[in-house]
Parts: sequence; C-alpha cells; structure tokens
Amino acid sequence: FYIVTAGNSEREGQEAVRKIKEETLTGKVEFLYCDLASMKSIRQFVQQFRAKNCPLHVLVNNAGVMLVPERQTEDGFEEHFGLNYLGHFLLTNLLLDTLKQSGTHSHSARIVTVSSATHYVGKLHLDDLQSRCSYSPHGAYAQSKLALVLFTYRLQHLLTANGSHVTANVVDPGVVNTELYKHVFWVVKVVKWMTAWLLFKTPEEGASTTIYAAVSPEMEGAGGCYLYNEERTKSADIAYDVELQRSLWTESCKMVGISDESSRVP
Repeated sequence: FYIVTAGNSEREGQEAVRKIKEETLTGKVEFLYCDLASMKSIRQFVQQFRAKNCPLHVLVNNAGVMLVPERQTEDGFEEHFGLNYLGHFLLTNLLLDTLKQSGTHSHSARIVTVSSATHYVGKLHLDDLQSRCSYSPHGAYAQSKLALVLFTYRLQHLLTANGSHVTANVVDPGVVNTELYKHVFWVVKVVKWMTAWLLFKTPEEGASTTIYAAVSPEMEGAGGCYLYNEERTKSADIAYDVELQRSLWTESCKMVGISDESSRVP
C-alpha cells in the first residue's frame, strides 16, 4: 500500500511518516504539504498528488480548528467554516475523479469525513455562513461540523445517482485528548487536564471509528452513514434535510469556485 499524509506542518508530517514506516515496515509513505485554509494550497496539493498517477482508495478528511477567535483564512472565509468545511469540500471534489477511477464493483473507494457530536447543536445560517452578523466561536465551530454531515449525505446521493463505486461516510470520533482544545477557556482546560484520563479518548481510541469506516469489510458498499464507536447511528434531524443539503452544496461550489454539476441531479 501507499500512504500520503497531508498537512500544514512539515515537521509533524515527516514525524508521522517516520512513525508509520516504523510500525508498518513499509517505505511507501510520503508527506505532501497542504494547507486546508488556502484554496491555492489545496489545488497545488491535488496537482502534486495527481502527478504521481497512483490510485486513491481511501480519502480521510480529518483536519480542523476549534473555538478560535474571529479571524479569516487567506481567501477571506471565517476560519472554522473555511478550514473545517470548505477546505475539505474543495479537496474532495478535486479528487473525486481519481476516487471514481479507483473504485471497483467489489471494492468501492471510500471517503471518510470527521465531524463531531457538536453538529447536533449546530445551526446552518445559509444567509450568513461566514458568521459576520454575530460571531460566536462555539456557533461557528458547530456550524462547520454540521456542514460536514450535510455535505457527506449530499455527496453520497450524487455518487449513487451516477453509479460511482465510491462511498462517503461521516464519523464522530468522540471527545479526544488533542491540541484542538488549546483555545478553550482556562477553567475548562484545568477540568480537561484533571479528567482527561477518565473521560477523554486517546488519539488512538479516537481514530478507531475513522479506521473502521476506512477499511472494515462491514462498510463495503455502505455510504451516507453517521458512525460513532464503530456503529451506525442517527445524526441531527436537520442533517437529513435534502433541500438544505442541496442549497449548501450549491453555495459551497460558488464559494470555492468550482462548477456545480449536481444541479442536474434531483
């Protein structure tokens, strides 16, 4: 197998490559720079990846920021929405052709997107996706995670409609003890530190459902699922709103500058 790990830190990326090589005894691991907060960087990454002419059997969308102060990406998007959602939206769409070519009738290519239980309290403001009217770090974060669920369901609908051997699922990793919490208020940080051993999952435990969605034989051919603790479960009711899924997709295409070919699909 061949693994490409992508990220915006060369040091962390190379460290991940070293660990994977160490644990799997394979040399086919590579780091490619990709900053999901930059549409230009995403396009450059896809160009580099495509130049390798290798198949893409599994795409894992797992990157993000959490509860950051109000700020914008280089493209002018609110950071939660731009990085957590639009970055993955563009990356996935630019890699779709490669995924479709890689999937077969017996082995579908898989798209696994990491969301969060926070999406249950998220509200999608189609008229203010950039949270410019009133900014709340919690609201912006929850909206970005809800957008990822809506995106996954719409994507699966489109993949099914054109008979592609590609599945799209969304994962809730649980509460994982990572650097994501660095912007949380200090009292919460103290409580987190005191309870981490009891309540928080380790990064390895947090990755288990993502790995399940990516490689489990039980998930072969299954798409449009919301997974938690390696089980299919129900997402927020609003995520099943087909009209909202369609509207978000159309708006997202405009924002990242790609054509909306889904307009022909009901």
